[in-house]
Amino acid sequence: MSRPDLSLYTFRQLLELDGCTRCGECTQWCPTFTEKPDLDAITPLRKIEAVRRFVRGQVGLRARLFGPRPPQPEALQTHSVGTYDCTLCGRCAVVCPAHIQTRELWIAMRRDLVRQGVYPAVFDRLRETFLTAHNISGDDNANRLIWSQNLPEIPEGVGRKTRAEVVYFVGCVASFYPQSYSIPQNAVQVLEKAGVDYLTLGGEEWCCGFPLVIAGMGDLAIETMRHNLEAVRRTGARRLVAACPSCYHTWKHEYPRVLGEPLGFEVLHLTELLAELLAEGRLSLKPLEETVTYHDPCDLGRTGGVYDAPREVIRAIPGVRLVEMEHHHQYSLCCGGGGDVEMADKDLVAAVARRRIGEAQATGAKILLSACQQCKRTLAGAARQEKLRVRVMDVVELVAQQMA
Repeated sequence: MSRPDLSLYTFRQLLELDGCTRCGECTQWCPTFTEKPDLDAITPLRKIEAVRRFVRGQVGLRARLFGPRPPQPEALQTHSVGTYDCTLCGRCAVVCPAHIQTRELWIAMRRDLVRQGVYPAVFDRLRETFLTAHNISGDDNANRLIWSQNLPEIPEGVGRKTRAEVVYFVGCVASFYPQSYSIPQNAVQVLEKAGVDYLTLGGEEWCCGFPLVIAGMGDLAIETMRHNLEAVRRTGARRLVAACPSCYHTWKHEYPRVLGEPLGFEVLHLTELLAELLAEGRLSLKPLEETVTYHDPCDLGRTGGVYDAPREVIRAIPGVRLVEMEHHHQYSLCCGGGGDVEMADKDLVAAVARRRIGEAQATGAKILLSACQQCKRTLAGAARQEKLRVRVMDVVELVAQQMA
């Protein structure tokens, strides 16, 4: 165990540690603390206080007079548990009167904890799986298109094209977790119907790197990012489309920042492309007389700023009535499946998901929509556990179902 590394924090983040006013407004908005109130270290306030205390032990007056003082092991371990029990949902940043960019600050804290060797042991397995299998499941990466085997006919864009206008980046969850296979299956059928010139990368698609970045191990993902970027550039594509909000965010924001160069193509979330195709009249949808509600994925909404496109797609279906949950848009409650928390505390994830599925039930909607394969998995699991009569779907699945 070593001392905190201040070089892992930006100048702004070091200022933010002192900029926190301790008002506590963030605490009531933290979804994991709501479900685990006995662990005060989860709250944004306590995480900031802990690191501020560690920093002052390094550079404060006492440190200058008597030398740097490393954190107490017990305090550092408690801080680690609180930091990794955070889903990185970003709700705290929305309500922070000091405008602290909390999500980025929590990731910096995780980087520091990894360097000090104080982090959940399960992330060692994540790291090894990522580096050896190039995905998060540990499956043979050559099987990334296994989801296509159940299609009535496998399109040319799924594994048989090398150049196209659009690359559909499928992502690890949709590629390897059977509960999510229906998302890429429906996505390619919609792309085919709309006449989009697209392809998938198959085994050349590696994990986008997001799970390692948010685990605090982002440096190990740089080689993977370079591989993916070159794989897409070889296709000559002008656009990359991702149905996974985490892949979308990582491609759009992390790749240019980490690799230090423009990508050379546009990055879209699938709902943005769907909204565009509908506006251009390239898709025709049958009516559906049903009440639905929509869950904003954290990485698509708060992190990515995409709120309108999914709702435009939903409202384009004739007869559909969209009802918002109690918390929506920037105040949307996390599904519980973010921040790699599922790897370390499944019970906490389930508790957050139960609260969100309860908000969906309160709307009276028969269909709960989202635009994230992880959100769909987490919320569908909660609906089964609670025995609720609500169907959990991805937006693209509903579009495919209603195609004329």
